[in-house]
Amino acid sequence: MQMEQILSNEFNLAPPHAENIVRLIKEGNTIPFIARYRKELTGSCDDQVLREFADRLAYLENLEKRRGEVGAAIAEQGKMTDELALAVAGAATLAELEDVYRPFKQKRKTRASVAKEAGLEPLAKLIFGQNPAEKDIPARAAELISEEKGILTVEGALQGAMDIIAEQLSDDAELRRVLREYVQKTGVLAAKAAKEEDSVFRLYYDFSEAVSKIPSHRILAINRGEKEEFLKVGVELEHEKILTAIERRVLKQPCPATEYVRAAAADAWKRLIFPSLERETRAALTEKATEQAIRMFGLNLKPLLLQPPVRGKVVLGLDPAYRTGCKTAVVDPTGKVLATAVIYPTPPHNKIEEAEKTVRSLIARHGVEVISIGNGTASKETEVFAANLIAKIPEKVSYIVVNEAGASVYSASPLAAKEFPDFDVSLRSAVSIARRLQDPLAELVKIDPKSIGVGQYQHDMPPKQLDETLAGVVEDCVNNVGVDVNTASPSLLSCVAGLSAATAKNICLYREENGAFTARTQLKKVPKLGPRAFEQCAGFLRIAGGKHALDNTGVHPESYEAAGRLLALFGYTQKDIRPGKLAELGQQVKAFGESRAAAECGVGMPTLMDILAELQRPGRDIREDLPAPLLREDLMDIKDLTPGMVCAGTVRNVIDFGVFVDIGVHQDGLVHISRITNRFIKHPSEVLQVGDVVKVKVLEVDVGKKRISLSMKDVEG
Repeated sequence: MQMEQILSNEFNLAPPHAENIVRLIKEGNTIPFIARYRKELTGSCDDQVLREFADRLAYLENLEKRRGEVGAAIAEQGKMTDELALAVAGAATLAELEDVYRPFKQKRKTRASVAKEAGLEPLAKLIFGQNPAEKDIPARAAELISEEKGILTVEGALQGAMDIIAEQLSDDAELRRVLREYVQKTGVLAAKAAKEEDSVFRLYYDFSEAVSKIPSHRILAINRGEKEEFLKVGVELEHEKILTAIERRVLKQPCPATEYVRAAAADAWKRLIFPSLERETRAALTEKATEQAIRMFGLNLKPLLLQPPVRGKVVLGLDPAYRTGCKTAVVDPTGKVLATAVIYPTPPHNKIEEAEKTVRSLIARHGVEVISIGNGTASKETEVFAANLIAKIPEKVSYIVVNEAGASVYSASPLAAKEFPDFDVSLRSAVSIARRLQDPLAELVKIDPKSIGVGQYQHDMPPKQLDETLAGVVEDCVNNVGVDVNTASPSLLSCVAGLSAATAKNICLYREENGAFTARTQLKKVPKLGPRAFEQCAGFLRIAGGKHALDNTGVHPESYEAAGRLLALFGYTQKDIRPGKLAELGQQVKAFGESRAAAECGVGMPTLMDILAELQRPGRDIREDLPAPLLREDLMDIKDLTPGMVCAGTVRNVIDFGVFVDIGVHQDGLVHISRITNRFIKHPSEVLQVGDVVKVKVLEVDVGKKRISLSMKDVEG
């Protein structure tokens, strides 16, 4: 089956769409560009589907490459047959292909290879042939005794022959396939305590669950427990049943050779096949769990990046600390730093009055409207300080606790040093904490996605795979929002489709040397930004107040002519592209006939609808349609919580078994998956995402262990 046909079937796509996507990817087009500007060719596949498609395409290409290598290697040995050629061509996975190749691989020295060198292969064939006419197997073995070859006894000759048979069975591709399926269907992953001391892995000190059913987060927890030497882990099976199944496949009619073949089969299973399949099974479970965990990182990261910006407000960022004091930075609505200070309202200093005086002065002088507090060390005490201060002052000020994960990583980076050369590391963190409230996306792209702190078991993930997935999420978010080419940092620009770190830097240099861009076409003058890069990036870059109104929309320059035709069709011009002016255009197109309008404009329906959406809301930020962050003016303590209390909170993390919700008591509470909704769901992400504002009911509070159990069921809104 051709690659395109396989992909068409697996992704439920029309064959032409699958073929187009393969071609577009191979031509070097970026995923955001394909998703946004080639919808007619792809059947309107979104970014996520296209990335999964690209990953699967890469796997199939790797499989084809390996298929060629295996076929060539077998042919080179002169052992290729029609049956083998079919097996190589028909292998649907790398595991199946390696099973076919297994007997032909150059092996290290094994018991079977030693026996073959000693000339025992004919005896092995005789025994495995199980001919009833061969009445005296030991006598045939005695004929092969040779001191020169190291065969000193009949028993030694027979053992060598059985070693050859055992390896032959272990290399049988069909047998391995059947046994692999059996292990996957009936195997049980079992964990036992490796030491007596208590640990966070105590739940798994005597644990077992079917390989086919164990969820990903348990696999990762067990793996970590094993790595830290608290657990002993293995796959348990009913070995006797498997041996019976093997014997049914390899034993013929009863004869003198039967017991030797039976013994060889048992040895093959216990010594060769089972250890190999156990490793394969554990690896497959880990791979499945890793893919799920990385998928969860992506699911959590996307809404975090797309949190609505708190625009037009002066923000005071507070980076909490104890001994070294809380670092403070005031930034204006554009993110420019207006003032910095260090205050000491927390232990051991407790200079609350002095800190209040400083912050009051900053609020009054700069018109601070929101205080953004990092959620790290001393966050709770800092939050108490802020809430008490807000209650005392006449100005209308609110506060929010933001996830400061990654702020310290950014503040110590060369990028931060270049941006704020005169600030120490902690003051840079305060600026980052303030700015990530004003424009989360622009600030968070400066941070390694792994350091943003969403998902589960990030430190156990393969770094390359995790980096690629999270970089893809960042890229999709940046391109979905669009980037103002005249204000964006190099970090933000480098996430735009088609732009590298070097071209992003060149855009900023060009901007500094020549002034603000007034048209998208000017991008072609930027060094190293060629026609291909321009095609990929142009639609995602915005120019507000430029020469061409369409430059501040998501309409690609290749579609400007079509957009002009659409406007002219209903009596409008480019001057009418401004907020509110074209609100009726959608109804006019519908009355005229959408397919007819698409034909008049010379584009497909998906492109027409995208152009229409952009014309109706030029300069639109998709984040404006999302729920705004939950700002607070007072606070509670975990001790204030009582069962039955209903609170508003913000979803901070979505994991396999539930969601963590910030209800304003510094410690996030857990809503277990069973308590999210009254209907059955397979995963919390079906209902919730990071940033969602929800109502929750307090079920249980353990102050000592700082655990809060919450429910979303039957909570009156």
